[in-house]
Amino acid sequence: MFESLQEGFSSGLRTILGRGRITESNIQNGMQLVRQALLEADVSVPVVRKFVDDVTQKSLGLAVTRTLNPTEQIVKIVNDELIELMGPVDPEIPFREPMTTLMLCGLQGSGKTTTCGKLARRLLSQGHKPMLVAADLQRPAAIDQLEVLGSSLGVPVYTDRQSKDPVAVCQDAAKKAADQEVDVLILDTAGRLHVDEELMQQLNDIERRLNPDQVWFVVDSMTGQDAVNSAKAFNDTLELDGVILTKLDGDTRGGAALSVKAVTGVPIKFIGTGETLDGLEDFHPDRMASRILGMGDLATLIESAQEKFDKQELEEQERRLKEGVFTLEDFRKQMTQLKRLGSFGKLMSFIPGMSQISRLMGSADIDADDQLRKIGGLIDSMTPQERNNPSIIDPRRRQRIAAGAGVTPNKVTELLKMFQPMAEMMKKMGTLGGADRMRAMQELTRQVQQNPFGAGLPQKKGTGKRLTPKEREANRKRLERERRKKKRK
Repeated sequence: MFESLQEGFSSGLRTILGRGRITESNIQNGMQLVRQALLEADVSVPVVRKFVDDVTQKSLGLAVTRTLNPTEQIVKIVNDELIELMGPVDPEIPFREPMTTLMLCGLQGSGKTTTCGKLARRLLSQGHKPMLVAADLQRPAAIDQLEVLGSSLGVPVYTDRQSKDPVAVCQDAAKKAADQEVDVLILDTAGRLHVDEELMQQLNDIERRLNPDQVWFVVDSMTGQDAVNSAKAFNDTLELDGVILTKLDGDTRGGAALSVKAVTGVPIKFIGTGETLDGLEDFHPDRMASRILGMGDLATLIESAQEKFDKQELEEQERRLKEGVFTLEDFRKQMTQLKRLGSFGKLMSFIPGMSQISRLMGSADIDADDQLRKIGGLIDSMTPQERNNPSIIDPRRRQRIAAGAGVTPNKVTELLKMFQPMAEMMKKMGTLGGADRMRAMQELTRQVQQNPFGAGLPQKKGTGKRLTPKEREANRKRLERERRKKKRK
């Protein structure tokens, strides 16, 4: 997510802070890189101009005062400005008795119908009883899709394939919902390939007759500035209460996320990620700013983990760590839990400092998820005794494990070498708390950056030494050039 934008901000901050002190020249050069990154991300020009001017002025103030810690101060300025640009946001839904009506609108292909399903699943998990309404009568496939989604969730779907009047369909659905004691009605309205008078009049009629409690505009975040223009047009007609950005896990440039609130005044309420029905998240400007700056998003990762992890198993793992026990079997269980959160690349983007590693792995055409599957295969090929006590794995056992996993014996050796320092660190972390555990996490991150198993990060051949920052940057640029050449071919 936002890879090019993230790289642009990183380059700009490195330029400003690269010489250890803030100067007017450094600030101007760095902000030029940030301006270019924002424009390439299709952020609105007035928004870019104001953002760059605000950050520049505040940074120049630091240059004059010669602050003792310029790095933290500059990053804080940029972070605060990003948060102000995208916020404030209240993701809570204002429910009312006896029934709350939510109206979703948007252009065709924005992911509106799928978002209705995601929203229904979210409401179900909160103890509500939603009903979906197929008010998109222009596209028969939308009715079929909504019925499939409703069936998979066990949620009632109101349809009337004979009607040509979406207002009447919504009114009939409201009466039906009241009879079935539904407490949230979700209207899936029609879309077009572009904004036109007929569409706006139809949506305006539904809003006037149904008087929905919330009107949300669903927009494909990959459309960039066009998404913001569409949001403005819909808001002029309907007075939107919020925006839902979809496909935010794809090749998103970031223009919509950074522009829509500033241009329209309408806050982003939720973001959609992935095609599965659990991929709807609250939008938090502070967390999004953190991701854009490459600082990760541990809060969202923790929330997702709490929802999808086996709590009993997590408590057992915590107990074992406190007792100083961490075996390959524990490692295998942790990998199984992590798979529930999504791909390895997605997880890396949430962890502070790890997004750069994720980009390097992508440049080297390395499939991290495939590497993790191979590690899982190696552990599965071991006996319970070998998983709990890897020190007993001799050359004969190594040969047998490798054959069972379909790899060469040296892969078993690599796994054991990687696991030993990790196990020691995990055992140490189990006995720590608070700030001590955070410092241990940072040390573990540093070790992973130096020598990740199977990640293909550039290392000095034959020395095992860590590369200097200049050497790492040179390797990164070389890998990027190779990737571009492959794309052109």
